[in-house]
Amino acid sequence: MSIKTDLTRMWFTRSLSPFVFTNEYDEKLDFEDCTQLGLYVHIPFCRSICNFCPYCKEIYSEEKLDRYIDALIKEIHMVGSTLRGKKTVTSLYFGGGTPALAASRIGEIIDALSDHFEITEGIGLELHPDNVTSDILRQLKAAGVTRISIGVQSFLDKYVGVLGRAAVDAKAMNAALAEVPFETVSMDLIFALPGQTIDDLKADIDKAFETGANHVAVYPFIDFTFTSSPVKAMAKRRKRALMDAMTEYFEEKGYYRSSIWTFSTGEEAKYSSMTRENFLGFGCSATTLLRDCFKVNTFSTKEYIARIDGGKLPTSLTTRFRKRQRMVYYLFWTAYSTRVGLREFEEFFGVPLKKMYGLEIFLAKVLGYITEENGIITLTKKGAFYFHYYENYYTLSYIDKMWGLMRKEAFPDGMEL
Repeated sequence: MSIKTDLTRMWFTRSLSPFVFTNEYDEKLDFEDCTQLGLYVHIPFCRSICNFCPYCKEIYSEEKLDRYIDALIKEIHMVGSTLRGKKTVTSLYFGGGTPALAASRIGEIIDALSDHFEITEGIGLELHPDNVTSDILRQLKAAGVTRISIGVQSFLDKYVGVLGRAAVDAKAMNAALAEVPFETVSMDLIFALPGQTIDDLKADIDKAFETGANHVAVYPFIDFTFTSSPVKAMAKRRKRALMDAMTEYFEEKGYYRSSIWTFSTGEEAKYSSMTRENFLGFGCSATTLLRDCFKVNTFSTKEYIARIDGGKLPTSLTTRFRKRQRMVYYLFWTAYSTRVGLREFEEFFGVPLKKMYGLEIFLAKVLGYITEENGIITLTKKGAFYFHYYENYYTLSYIDKMWGLMRKEAFPDGMEL
């Protein structure tokens, strides 16, 4: 399966060399001059573990959570104290796990970050449906959270069981969201489940907006090798038909498309952790993307705390980009938003996109994958599907391999992708 991703990597990087990750780590992160910098904080604790979820997580206890957050705040100050003044950043995003389990301490984390960073575009946080209560929402809003994402996955009973989840109390959720409003309320749904039809998806999409969402993310089910989910991946042809029909339904309803998987009531309803030129990650398994490198923190909460208490950053693996490798990374995640700006690319890399990838852009237009207008390259519906199709290979070839290793070893010697 990795042949497709390997050949694509070699073509776009113009090199046979893989992405090489080593166990080296920097004592200081060089991010002060980075533009469009985002912040990510990982809270890995959950009350129960979903069998389909690939992310770094473990069973919650109040004692473990408190020790972890103490270390997290230390990491924030270790990184932020290297700045000469406050750094302006675009946004802050809390992922997990279930970050809302730390609702009473989210304010402390935001305060620590605010000592070093000025956040200009809002603060987002993920919640399990069980966390959507007026008390928890009030705590989060008081702490400064402006955007929330609720991991519904499905409102339909027939898929709740498949995913190992409890039924969602949509009425109670709607009441809590009406009582404590947020700038963006996003709800995550899953598509490409066994036997799923467009009518099933339409029912979930409509229910999400009726329940209080102004932004919906519909992610494909991916069968990671290290998860215990019994669900099998849907065949390509059926998945494309479902994705196309889903996209058409959103368009018919007048929703705005903000990425491959996300649609909202308007452009102002924003929620994404993916499309950042650069970002700093705090917490176990968090990643950091800078101009010339990509870093991943250890997946072990125990070793994460030990490394921080020892006064060292918790980086587990690092890759140093060559220029074209960084371009591939930039284009892959920027295209996730379905749009790539020619001017923004040139400002970031100092060279025109068409000079580097003119042939690829020409062929993509001929094949109907993209259009170009006013300096913006936009994925067509066909292009969006094939982006997803490639992303699925990328995920299973690269992310699955890396996360599979890091779940077993806190600090691997290295790896190649």
